Amino acid sequence: MGDPLDMSGRVVIVTGGCRGIGRGITTRFLGAGADVVVCCRHRPEEALASGGREAAFVEADVREVDQIDSVVSYTTDRFGRLDVLVNNAGGAPAAPAATASPRFSASIINLNLVAPLNFAQRANAVMQEHPDGGSIVNIASVSGVRPSPGAAAYGAAKAGLLNLTQTLAVEWAPKVRVNAVTAGLIRTEQAHLWYGDEAGVAAVGATVPLGRMGEPDDVAAVCLFLASPLAGYLSGSNVIAHGGGERPAYLDAARPT
Repeated sequence: MGDPLDMSGRVVIVTGGCRGIGRGITTRFLGAGADVVVCCRHRPEEALASGGREAAFVEADVREVDQIDSVVSYTTDRFGRLDVLVNNAGGAPAAPAATASPRFSASIINLNLVAPLNFAQRANAVMQEHPDGGSIVNIASVSGVRPSPGAAAYGAAKAGLLNLTQTLAVEWAPKVRVNAVTAGLIRTEQAHLWYGDEAGVAAVGATVPLGRMGEPDDVAAVCLFLASPLAGYLSGSNVIAHGGGERPAYLDAARPT
């Protein structure tokens, strides 16, 4: 029996795969032997490589359907197939709900919910024609399953992404499996925007039961599992990768007298 995590011969698209969690996902699949196509709005400063393999890059904005089509066409023209889509592109700057403009809110929902739906739709059309079907993994966030002050539109979009995952898993079965990874507090290049300096990052990490913030590879490992035969009976699932969650505030507020 071969290694079920060996992705040799498999073709993977990772949206937003140039940095942060996306870069970790790209590196993990390359290391597992996959051919990886990364799409981002800007070319990375250095090549995305691991295990002697280098990802192909397509400049694209996932909010534009014609550019999604270009990424999928490039992938099938070059590799002849598409086995896995990881819908990772997303994010949002902090913005108070009381003053966020309608245009801002719409753009956040478009990036974090509508774009993954459109990309999944295009990928599914290819996967349904392949004898082996395919796997779609949506990167969600704890912002979608608990209050997220300063990120109302983002949290709502990620909550919608979880429902979308369940719905597509039903509509596109049995050929295509659709799952989600709900990422917790992950340390990326932009962690300082939310948590401040190293002391702030350490303080936030201390609130996580496992004692640290997650790393991009923690999320990437779950993505590889969900795309592998080991997860062959998982579809419509949400794997929560958050180190045990966040310590409830009442534990510190209700001290024994």
